[in-house]
Amino acid sequence: MAVGVRTIGDNALVRPAGGPDALGIDPEDLPDGLVVADEKGRVICFNAAAARITAVSRHDALGVELERALPLEDLKGRRWWQLTDPYGGLAIRVGQPERNLLLPGGREVLVSARYVREHPMGPVRRVVVSLRSTEARRRTERSHAELIATVAHELRSPLTSVKGFTATLLAKWERFTDDQKRLMLETVDADANRVTRLIAELLDISRIDSGRLEVRRQPVDIAAAVGRHIQAHVASGQAPDRFLVRIQRPLPDLWADPDKIDQVLGNLLENAVRHGAGTVTIEVAPAPVRIDEHDEKGTAVTVSDEGPGIPEESMGRVFTRFWRGSKRGGTGLGLYIVKGIVEAHGGTITVGRGSGGGAEFRFILPVGAPAYLQ
Repeated sequence: MAVGVRTIGDNALVRPAGGPDALGIDPEDLPDGLVVADEKGRVICFNAAAARITAVSRHDALGVELERALPLEDLKGRRWWQLTDPYGGLAIRVGQPERNLLLPGGREVLVSARYVREHPMGPVRRVVVSLRSTEARRRTERSHAELIATVAHELRSPLTSVKGFTATLLAKWERFTDDQKRLMLETVDADANRVTRLIAELLDISRIDSGRLEVRRQPVDIAAAVGRHIQAHVASGQAPDRFLVRIQRPLPDLWADPDKIDQVLGNLLENAVRHGAGTVTIEVAPAPVRIDEHDEKGTAVTVSDEGPGIPEESMGRVFTRFWRGSKRGGTGLGLYIVKGIVEAHGGTITVGRGSGGGAEFRFILPVGAPAYLQ
C-alpha cells in the first residue's frame, strides 16, 4: 500500500493512499525516528522518536534543510548527505541501507533512507529517513562479549588441567604407578567431557538465538528418562531416598527429541541437587497445552526441591543468560538453553516456589505426534 505524508501544523500524518476512509498512522505512534524531507530537501516531518534519538527539537528541525537538521557523518568523518546526494545522485537509486552514522558530539544513530519518486528515474519527491538508537545493538554486543568471556574463562580451567596432566605423563611416565596413571587419566577424561559440554552449550545458544534449533521428534518415554537420570545421580553418590518420583498414568504418547529432553531433565535435576536441599520431587502427569486458542494433549514435568528457593525479585531473570542461583559454579547458561529447547518443542516452562519452600520448575510439552497418528 502506498504511503503519503501530509503536513498538519508543526507535525505530519503518514496516511495510506486509497481514499478518505483509509486508516491514518500518526508518526508519533511509530517506535523509530521518522524524518521526511520534501522535493526541496526541507524537513516536513520530524516525530518525537527522532527528537529523542537525535536530541534535536522538532521546532528546530521543521522547515530546515535536511543536511542542517541532521548533520550526519560516517565513521570516517565524511558528510553523509554529500556522499549520498539523494536529490542529485543517480536516478536509479531507491534509498540507502541501514548504517552506523554520527551526529555532532559523537552521538551514534542507525540510519536508513528511502527515496520516493513519482515514477522510475524521475526526480526525488520525498526523502524518508528512519532513525534508530544504537542502544539495543550495544546490548547485544555486550551480551556476545559476556558470552565469549564466560566460555573462555570456563574453558581455561579444564584445558589447563588436561595440558598439565598429559605433559606430566609424557615426561615422567615410568615414575608413576598404575593407580596414579589411572587417576590422572580419569581427571583428563572428566575435563575433556567438561570442555565438550561447554562447546555443546555454545552451539545450542547459537542455534537458539538464530532460530535454527532443530527438533528431531521420536517417541519418548518421559518416565523412563526420569528414572535414568535419577539412577545416574545415585550412582554418583546421591542417596536413593533423596528422590521422590510421582507418575500419573496413563500418560499421552509423547513425540519429542530424546537427546534434548534428556538435556532438559539433566539440567533441572542437577540444579535441584546442587543448589537445592532435602527431597527432590519429580512429578510427571498429563496436562493440556494451549495451541492456537485450542487445548491440546500434553505432558507436564515438575521438578522441585526443599532448599531456600529463588528470591521473588529474581524470578523474572531465571531463564536469562548468565543468571546463577548461587556461587556454586556453572556458566549460568543452562536454564537459558532449557527454555530454548522447551519452546522449540512448542512447550512452555515456568518457575515458582514449591510446596516444600524450594524452587519449582515445571515444563509442559505438547504431544507433538505426526498428523498421520492423530
